[in-house]
Amino acid sequence: MGNAIMADQEQADVRLTLAKLRQEHEDYDAAINAMIKVGCDALRVQRMKKKKLSIKDRMTQIEDQLVPDIIA
Repeated sequence: MGNAIMADQEQADVRLTLAKLRQEHEDYDAAINAMIKVGCDALRVQRMKKKKLSIKDRMTQIEDQLVPDIIA
């Protein structure tokens, strides 16, 4: 793939995956806030935050695929 332009279908699939990850990221955010509110133990909250960060990293990788490399 690299710097080659993605086919329309492939780009649509990637955008759908990105949308799902964004939703999952928001869900984790809501869950973490709820866990903090009810006083869940810090270790469980920390694990959730780590999963949320992992999702954010995957979102960044996908966004990098969608945005062409301008600095060549």
